[in-house]
Amino acid sequence: MHLSEDYYNDLLVRMAHHSSAIENNTISLPESVSILLYDTVPAKKSLREVFEILNHRKAFEILLDHVKQTEDYVSIVCELHAKLLDRLHHERGSFKKAENAILGADFQPTPPSQVYLAMRQWHDNIVYRENNASSAQEIIDIAASSHLQFERIHPFADGNGRVGRMFIIFLLLKYDLPPIVIEKSDKERYIFLLANQDEEGLASLFSEKITIEKDKQKKFANKE
Repeated sequence: MHLSEDYYNDLLVRMAHHSSAIENNTISLPESVSILLYDTVPAKKSLREVFEILNHRKAFEILLDHVKQTEDYVSIVCELHAKLLDRLHHERGSFKKAENAILGADFQPTPPSQVYLAMRQWHDNIVYRENNASSAQEIIDIAASSHLQFERIHPFADGNGRVGRMFIIFLLLKYDLPPIVIEKSDKERYIFLLANQDEEGLASLFSEKITIEKDKQKKFANKE
């Protein structure tokens, strides 16, 4: 899928802002524009918050480089993690080495010793379902299912949500479907769906977002 320059920049800013805001980053949408498009750092914001936004730029470039290549999805998420957590975490690009937890979850994520095997199974499950998919809806269902599984594994010490949401975009673009941006206003619904492992509900949210994104793409196409 071709992304015009204006649409690319708009998508990058929205993706970085909302995905970070879901993780309680306080940088505003206009401030995200300044950081990502003009390399201007807003006053009175921590460097950590700035890098959380800025790192999406390089990660998105990497995502688009890989989107039409048949590659190992485990390697892709590790590479995305390395870019998203650059200057933020010493274990960037590597699986967790200690137990972690998800705030409010009633389950324990996969132990470090089992993460590699769990992620191989995650990859294999996606590939199996891809090979048997025959419609756009099935790809959306795969994106929802794989996101639930990824977040339940929680393979990294930090940044799992941002990496997982970026991988959704990767998978949709691979099949020429519009990318989606889960906005901060969707947070309560999104977290509820994750907590309840509601694949059907999450796929419905994704479909709604795809419809919104199609409209945005048309508006940017009309500007060209």
